[in-house]
Amino acid sequence: MSLDSLIRLWHTDPDTAPNFSIWRTTLPRPAQARPFPEDLPAAFREALSQRGIDSLYSHQLEAWSRIRVGKNIVLATGTASGKTLAYNLPIIASLATNSDARALYLFPTKALAQDQLANLQSLQSQIQNLKSSIYDGDTPQSQRGLIRKNARIILSNPDMLHTGILPHHTNWSDFFRNLRFVVIDEMHTYRGVFGSHVANVIRRLKRIARFYGAAPQFILTSATIGNPKELAERLIESSIELIDNDGSSRGERHFLLYNPPVIDKSLGLRKSSMMESVRLTQDLLANDVQSVVFARSRRSVEMMLTYLQTQPPPSLRDTSPKSKGFGGGREGVRGYRSGYLPSQRREIEQGLRDGTVRVVVATNALELGIDIGGLGAAVLVGYPGSIASVYQQSGRAGRGDAPALSVLVATASPLDQFLAHHPDYFFGQSPEQGLVNPDHLLILLNHLRCAMFELPFQKGEGFGSLDAENVKEFLDVLTSNNEAHLSQEKYFWMSDSYPAANVSLRTASPENIILQTTETSDSASQIIGEVDLASAYWMVHPHAVYLHEGQQYFVHELNLEKNIAALTAVALDYYTEPQRETEVQILSESEQSEIKGGEKGWGEIQVTTQVVGFKKLKWMTRENLGEEPLDLPPTELQTTGYWLSVSDETIETLRASGAWTNDENDYGPDWNRIRLAVRTRDGFHCQVCGALESDPSTGLRVSREHDVHHKIPFKAFTSAAEANRLDNLITLCSSCHRKAEQNVRIRSGLAGLSYALSQLAPLFLMCDPSDLGVHTDAAGTIRGAPSIFLYDQVPAGIGFSQKLFEIHDELMARTLELVSECECKDGCPSCVGPGGVNGYGGKQETLEILKLLRQ
Repeated sequence: MSLDSLIRLWHTDPDTAPNFSIWRTTLPRPAQARPFPEDLPAAFREALSQRGIDSLYSHQLEAWSRIRVGKNIVLATGTASGKTLAYNLPIIASLATNSDARALYLFPTKALAQDQLANLQSLQSQIQNLKSSIYDGDTPQSQRGLIRKNARIILSNPDMLHTGILPHHTNWSDFFRNLRFVVIDEMHTYRGVFGSHVANVIRRLKRIARFYGAAPQFILTSATIGNPKELAERLIESSIELIDNDGSSRGERHFLLYNPPVIDKSLGLRKSSMMESVRLTQDLLANDVQSVVFARSRRSVEMMLTYLQTQPPPSLRDTSPKSKGFGGGREGVRGYRSGYLPSQRREIEQGLRDGTVRVVVATNALELGIDIGGLGAAVLVGYPGSIASVYQQSGRAGRGDAPALSVLVATASPLDQFLAHHPDYFFGQSPEQGLVNPDHLLILLNHLRCAMFELPFQKGEGFGSLDAENVKEFLDVLTSNNEAHLSQEKYFWMSDSYPAANVSLRTASPENIILQTTETSDSASQIIGEVDLASAYWMVHPHAVYLHEGQQYFVHELNLEKNIAALTAVALDYYTEPQRETEVQILSESEQSEIKGGEKGWGEIQVTTQVVGFKKLKWMTRENLGEEPLDLPPTELQTTGYWLSVSDETIETLRASGAWTNDENDYGPDWNRIRLAVRTRDGFHCQVCGALESDPSTGLRVSREHDVHHKIPFKAFTSAAEANRLDNLITLCSSCHRKAEQNVRIRSGLAGLSYALSQLAPLFLMCDPSDLGVHTDAAGTIRGAPSIFLYDQVPAGIGFSQKLFEIHDELMARTLELVSECECKDGCPSCVGPGGVNGYGGKQETLEILKLLRQ
């Protein structure tokens, strides 16, 4: 079996073929081969010949020529196009003729550095006195001194450069004095907050190199993005020459967009994108096509891994020897994500290369250029947040002239459905631009602290592209805080703290929670991984079911003082889902303006979030098996937000047409008497779980009275008298009442609009949906009018909120288009979100609001 047989199956299978809204085939492309340059040393010709390489691609030759004459370059060609060889050749050739010269290679992950070391060593094996070594957080202390002294090429990452090399530059004086080249690989990953941090780390690197008399040449590589030259120049703040004519060969490529079929047209419900992805992956397994499956989250990775490991494809379900050859089961299907130990990742990578791992389910941790061999297919479960990421993940399938296939499985989210129904929009868009803001106030201040710790600032000294006058203002602020001291025209670091240790380049939280299994009679305690502190509140809260490599773990305790979560391996029929509560406070308004139907604005806000409980959901069916409360501390995020407020006039217009259900219920003047009558009739017992309002053994009342619930929602009636009939009322405890409200609820038009906006906005911001938070204030307690808030999920913001303010009109127009075109009757996951199981979705209300905001 092969990829050809799979393609024939998907073209003809009645359960699969009708659901492909896009199937585009790209014909094979021949290589643009060029002879070796005349000045390529003989040793390299021999080394390349031993690897079966007798020519270079055109872009590799162009890189050789420009690097050899001292140009800074950015190489922006496709996945598996030979970018690594393009920079290794000229760098090693230069180092071979200059015994003092050094090079620094920076990779975004430790795994990528490990992978590239093997490539580097195979090329330099015949060159004397040219040692290359990895220097990162996993490097043993006993080896670090020898590496600093002997290594000519250091492979590291921005985090280690930030915390472990630059602050200790005096130990690296010889290396920095002779630093000739700096390689920044996978440059496209340095966007947003991470990229803004890295740009400041590069400022500090250049400052220290200049102190030792060096001015290194920069070489950057990038996947397909819209502005590689601009991003490269923003990162290194120097002129760059772009090489983007890809001369590598490529086999036939198939790109498919699969939209799971609708199973309930009136509700707009589709088959699960996760389960359909599992089914398609089972087809790949059955046809012996080695594949990578990209899931959006760590939880999704583990859930899909469980399904694939326990439910092999139909052709693998017998026990014949022949069926076992496809590598199904736990050994042939593996997961790959952050939180796995380095040894686990190396084992999985090797399994992909040697073929023992047939399917790997991964987050975007495997999106980068780690060598995992030539896979036949890539399955993308949901739009990954940017067209550039679609290209990058799809590019993991196929190598050289071999044919390959990638399939994007649309989720029910409005964003995915918008793309599934507008393929021209998808293919008409150029790849997104990588944006960084190294002068972001909080980020800049942190790196000025780090830079001052490394070297005192001379009065009149700038910092990268930041002029001396601005730098002086910031340094004066640090001086007034007693963090710096001005003496003899120099600013010195005065604090006892080590600033780099308190600055995380990647997350708002520099701390991690260690995941440690509890000791049992059968096994000793062991560390299975880690999660960052911000994620720990919802991933490993007490009594959570945590998934790791397909194994379930029950969390006994989350110790926030010791940063340890205690777990035990279990086999349960459910998983857990956290429940959060959010409050928003406006700190300052940056801009505010009137719009049709209301107002829009953006500014600084504070978001307080607390994980207050969790649900237990049954595998496969998602049946709610119960809920438990949690008592965890709240977390605070000071960021920027965009808000949309609906005017009083708009609300009155909606009320008059019966399209406004956000007002608080007025149960009538007799409500207290009716509540007591219902609770008395029901014996003060919850009619679902039986809980009593008072404890018979003590006679003490509980802290709150039971609730009285409307079986048919109050807002479904035209009068309170009708709604408050005793046969429509029932006594419920607070927990059971919450469940009932989720099951039978009316989704307001404002909530529907909030859902649609939050799902569609990432397409226009070119960001990941998780980069945005959303909050609906139907009561108008924050701004005095019902409002929707969309906010940056990073401290101090990164510019998304201002962008939303600017594109407000286009966002409203596209959202109206999305909701209007959806085929459901009253709301579904693909437009305004569903109501409860027996509820009302609010689609018509949302449409009425959008029309008034667009008139």
